[in-house]
Amino acid sequence: MIAARLHRYHEALQVESIAEPRATEPHDVIVRVGGAGLCRTDLHVQEGQWAVNSQVELPYVLGHENAGWVHEIGSAVTNVAVGDTVILHPLVTCGLCRACRAGDDVHCENNLFPGISVDGGFADLIKTNARAVVKLDPILHPKDIAALADAGLTAYHAIKKAAALLHPGTRAVVIGAGGLGHIGIQVLKALTPAEIIVLDPSDDALALAGELGADRTVKVEKTARGADHGVHRDTIMELTDGHGAEAVIDFVGERGAIQDGIAVLRNAGSYFVIGYGEDLVVPTIDVISREINFVGNLVGSYNDLSELMTLTAQGKVSLHTTAYPLDAVNDALADLDNGRLRGRGILIPSGAGE
Repeated sequence: MIAARLHRYHEALQVESIAEPRATEPHDVIVRVGGAGLCRTDLHVQEGQWAVNSQVELPYVLGHENAGWVHEIGSAVTNVAVGDTVILHPLVTCGLCRACRAGDDVHCENNLFPGISVDGGFADLIKTNARAVVKLDPILHPKDIAALADAGLTAYHAIKKAAALLHPGTRAVVIGAGGLGHIGIQVLKALTPAEIIVLDPSDDALALAGELGADRTVKVEKTARGADHGVHRDTIMELTDGHGAEAVIDFVGERGAIQDGIAVLRNAGSYFVIGYGEDLVVPTIDVISREINFVGNLVGSYNDLSELMTLTAQGKVSLHTTAYPLDAVNDALADLDNGRLRGRGILIPSGAGE
């Protein structure tokens, strides 16, 4: 099959022919990829940021946001059949450890993470297991929803936590209306009655945020005082009656986003960290005196993904995507890295089809 593999950190991926994966264990599922989402994590993998955590051996196939059609199944698989349309939970999990039995798939003690620790979906075929496949409503096409497997799932996971804090009259500030943020806005609209304020430096991204349900949009505007202050912070404080937001949902995590988010967080508010790239530096006295909370978010559970697919089938969540052929993977990653993508980038193998 054709696949895009990383051979050396800080270098382009190589599109090449490699052996097809096969179902060798009873619960294995081989999926023909219909769409593989591009994520900033792919850039971080390429830069070597995951080398220590994943302990993966190069070369390997990237791609952790995948959807397609079941191609082959192991002897014990009963929840899907060959030909079914599926989206893949990002992790291959065991089902037997304490985390799995609690439904906390992402913390499985024996997990594999296709695209991070083993071969992923920038290829014609991907290997996963029966626990990871969510059978889709026939109205959904893999290329249209593949990025929901991680970007959408992570956004849903975080906002489901935040929803407990967002009763009528509260505000949520969303930082970043790009690939993850535009999904998060829709999930916020579907799950909460909160007023949604979106912060982004891009006019196009803010226009999209407004189309998707944001109540207010604020453009990042730095002043002569430098990166530690911006008029956008003052604007958000005015929009929240000087108190700040009960929840800040940060889909960026770098380039000043963290400082902005902390500055507009209400006392006793919660900061949901989704995007990453820089260090979170907060004086402990501020955490105590303001009683603020910082909540990490890593992907989400199988049930989270299933619930998100229900919202998608209901038309409450949709993706704005740009499609690329698999052999244009390096062009696609460059567009992502340089901010030229509106919404999510999707790689489509040449053989993808119904």
